[in-house]
Amino acid sequence: MKTVFERPQSLVDTSFHFCPGCHHGTIHRLVAEAIDEYKVRETTIAAASVGCSVFLYDYFDIDVVESPHGRAPAVATGIKRANPDKFVFVYQGDGDLAAIGTAEIIHAANRGENITVIFVNNTVYGMTGGQMAPTTMLGQRTTTSPYGRDFAQDGYPIRMTEMLAQLEGVGYAARVAVDSPAHLGKARKAIMKAFATQIENRGMGFVEVLCTCPTNWGMGPIEANKRIAAEMIPYFPLGVYKERTGSDFM
Repeated sequence: MKTVFERPQSLVDTSFHFCPGCHHGTIHRLVAEAIDEYKVRETTIAAASVGCSVFLYDYFDIDVVESPHGRAPAVATGIKRANPDKFVFVYQGDGDLAAIGTAEIIHAANRGENITVIFVNNTVYGMTGGQMAPTTMLGQRTTTSPYGRDFAQDGYPIRMTEMLAQLEGVGYAARVAVDSPAHLGKARKAIMKAFATQIENRGMGFVEVLCTCPTNWGMGPIEANKRIAAEMIPYFPLGVYKERTGSDFM
């Protein structure tokens, strides 16, 4: 019988700990497929963040370095500069990257650090109790915004991809989702291109992935998946915001 679907070699044969309906497992698979596609498993080092991605080393058959909260881009910078022949990627949530790690991601991007960043946006602090994050939607209730996020007090949800795409050091910036088969295919393509950006030394590759968090949203898996298209995509439009081609990176 012909094999048409199997576990990527870069994923360990174990069960994920993620909540039912969470997209982290799907995103992990896409990253592992890119590692396999470019045959960089033996030279890959990941910088894991604090949050739901903290157990990255349990799922990927690669070297993983744990980073202080929000500092994964700084850790990845050190790894890549000390080992320029290695493939280095960062996997961060929105509470980690867009809040306590804002300075680290902006300056790493502005410097054009040749790393790949996978940014998972589920509009809430997932692992630490469901607090309001910088990406929390207006009106969204969280443990720290029980009446809903109010722009007059809390500001607006931040669009990280659009902001980072303006920086010269970023070679590729895209926002994707994994809530449907069509979106899944585009997400896979974007992650592949972000990997190629590093391999071809074109600056930082940045991919934002819109993700569910059924537990902290207080929804079932199906309802949470539908929220991606109904509420998140209208505010966080999908697409490629920057793609450097050729050898135009100085």
